[in-house]
Amino acid sequence: MDQLTPDQFYSPYRRFSAEEWAGFRADTPLTLTEDEIRRLRSMGDPIDLEETRRIYLSMSRLLSAHVEASQLLFRQRQVFFRSETASKTPFIIGIAGSVAVGKSTTARVLKELLQRWPSSPKVDLVTTDGFLLPNAELRRQNLMERKGFPESYDVGALLRFLSGIKSGARNMRAPLYSHFTYDVLPGEFVTIDQPDILIFEGINVLQTRDLPKDGKVVPFVSDFFDFSIYVDAEESRIRQWYVERFMRLRETAFRNPDAFFHKYSQLSDDAALAIAENLWSNINMKNLIENILPTRPRADLILRKGADHLVEEVALRRL
Repeated sequence: MDQLTPDQFYSPYRRFSAEEWAGFRADTPLTLTEDEIRRLRSMGDPIDLEETRRIYLSMSRLLSAHVEASQLLFRQRQVFFRSETASKTPFIIGIAGSVAVGKSTTARVLKELLQRWPSSPKVDLVTTDGFLLPNAELRRQNLMERKGFPESYDVGALLRFLSGIKSGARNMRAPLYSHFTYDVLPGEFVTIDQPDILIFEGINVLQTRDLPKDGKVVPFVSDFFDFSIYVDAEESRIRQWYVERFMRLRETAFRNPDAFFHKYSQLSDDAALAIAENLWSNINMKNLIENILPTRPRADLILRKGADHLVEEVALRRL
């Protein structure tokens, strides 16, 4: 956690090894099977039941405490405002981190664990991919090489969606995205109807902007979060995982003639490897260094992965 602070004494985080963190799961039951974990994990992610026990059960227990505290505060505010008709406010968890670091697996595993709590809460998962500007608009603005950077998103739509969710609005729609066609799906949405918990996952969800000097309200996406998680690893390791995933996709999804990246499946291994390295260096690494990594200290919890793609350290923000 080299960027958190050079001196632990002043750090806003408490840091734990994976083994220390595992001890906090107490009697939290493991409600997932090996087959379910296999279905939830992304390509190249080796998460298994043991990793779920070590890392995710303690996270589930911690989040349970946060959700209960949030619900209690909401009820107390209803009493304070003498309101009996206020809609419930969903608890929103933001998950950030680089491309290929394992955010999607973290989000899916957490969703499954949270919705299996004894109280059976309604848990939904939305990714920011659907809020990317369509490829046609990105090309019009000459932003295809900046896809995934903050300027490639429809920030207004993002904020309207989260504001509606946090206000307890019914049937909020989030646009859908296809990694197969590498584009937003026109006219296709997922409807989110007053969940107890919403997991909101994306590379830039902890991003901030310059504040106006006149003091006007400029909301950030993260302003709507009740808890945030950053999935972290050394840049060199993320690059390796990205390249390995790209090369595997050449043998699977890219083989389909209708796939956006089908052309890469026709290249030699050396040529494809060069393309993958170039995509990482000129797009994804730049986005990581310029926009994603600087948001890491804003997270409530940081999962630090080692060379084996498994979490080796956890940092939790102090209360």
